[in-house]
Amino acid sequence: MPIPMEYQHASDDFERFLADARERADLVTRNQTWTMVDAVLRVFRRRLTVAEGLRFAEVLPPLVRAMFVTDWDVGAAPVAFASRAAMTAEVQAVRGNHNFAPDTAIDVVAAALGAAVDGAAFERVLTGLPQGARDFWAV
Repeated sequence: MPIPMEYQHASDDFERFLADARERADLVTRNQTWTMVDAVLRVFRRRLTVAEGLRFAEVLPPLVRAMFVTDWDVGAAPVAFASRAAMTAEVQAVRGNHNFAPDTAIDVVAAALGAAVDGAAFERVLTGLPQGARDFWAV
């Protein structure tokens, strides 16, 4: 069996995703962008069980999927979805001294991710996640 295309082009696809997020956020570097994306993924992940998170990860591009599961404290209980402002503050607090995430960080990452995933598969997985998941990723 040949290597699936999503793995053959994972690095190029990830660079395009980061460039899209960087442009949407008006950030300067890929490091700033990576920190913003990582923070948004962590804030969302905190609100899911491990089983829910793994279902969500299945629809992500390979390197975004890896970011999503890296350093996950799988023993932590999920927290409730909060207001957009509260979750944005949570995003901005991740690695606070090195985080340049704008107030629109969740929207920015949601838009860039929406352009990088299979929309139908993404919607299907969101339907099975807790109340608030769809709103989190709404652009």
